[in-house]
Amino acid sequence: MTVKITIIGLGQIGASMGLALANHKDQVSTLGHDKSAEAARKAQKLGAVESISYNLHAAVENADVIVLAIPFDAINETLKIIAGDMHEEAVVMDTAPIKSVIVGWAKEFLPPGRHYVGLTPALNPARLEDAALGLDAARADLFQKGAVAISAAHGTAGGALQLATDLITLLGALPFFADPQEVDGVMAAAHLLPGLSAAALVEAITTQPGWSDIRKLAGKPYSSATRPLQGEESAALAGATLQNQSNALRMLDVYIAALTSLRSVIARNDMRELETRLELARRGRAQWQLDRARGDWLAVEIGAQEMPNFSGVLKQQIGGLDKLFSRRNKKSDKE
Repeated sequence: MTVKITIIGLGQIGASMGLALANHKDQVSTLGHDKSAEAARKAQKLGAVESISYNLHAAVENADVIVLAIPFDAINETLKIIAGDMHEEAVVMDTAPIKSVIVGWAKEFLPPGRHYVGLTPALNPARLEDAALGLDAARADLFQKGAVAISAAHGTAGGALQLATDLITLLGALPFFADPQEVDGVMAAAHLLPGLSAAALVEAITTQPGWSDIRKLAGKPYSSATRPLQGEESAALAGATLQNQSNALRMLDVYIAALTSLRSVIARNDMRELETRLELARRGRAQWQLDRARGDWLAVEIGAQEMPNFSGVLKQQIGGLDKLFSRRNKKSDKE
């Protein structure tokens, strides 16, 4: 018996999930829904989903798994709409950049016997520099050599967690468990801060009296630094920031302190320290690129631990992301 999966939102993430799952039709069947009927038809034509439904209620009523691959600001309303249509034991998952608030919404809106599991994907390193956006950026290998954090409320049914780990494995990614609050802290640094800093950079430069001339010479550095604004809707970034306010403020304070420190070095005309700081930053980024490109460093840093039994999963969630993103090299027990 195949698992019926409905993917709501057929952009890069949702359509890529469907393309990856298309190789496992013996285990899953996929149905897609998008607010854009044209996007839904295109996704089906590309093979991202086997069928489509233009009616959101009908799209979820027979689904075993419902994946919300939609902007953060649309999740609250979507959960309200579909909650009464989900059959018993159905599992709703999402791919938003924060989790704690969605855990709360799920408790509020989902009827008894329906479950929520949050997914936070780290994508295939080979796809990090892709210029395409949305459905045009959908790739079957988007999750290969990546990892996906699984977050859920305490007491979540083991069957729901099993479905999440099975889904992630079919996508070609490594599943691991992390506390929702822990995910929020990490994503404030990895997702929110780049978007906010890009917005601040655009605001600072475009309001300069010389912008009419600056824009003519602005090139790759400006384009690369402001790229986060191209890939996410403003309402989604704003909503995720305010719902993760304390972590966002903490990371902004850290960033402002770093900028202030660099300003002090420049004001002192300290060539040696400035060059040292810039070189350390360059090397740090290069090392990150190397680690991500290797693709297998995640398993090395996590170690040779087996996936925990589901009865003990939530007790072991704390520290999952710390292990995954730790910069310290750790040898496995086998070495």
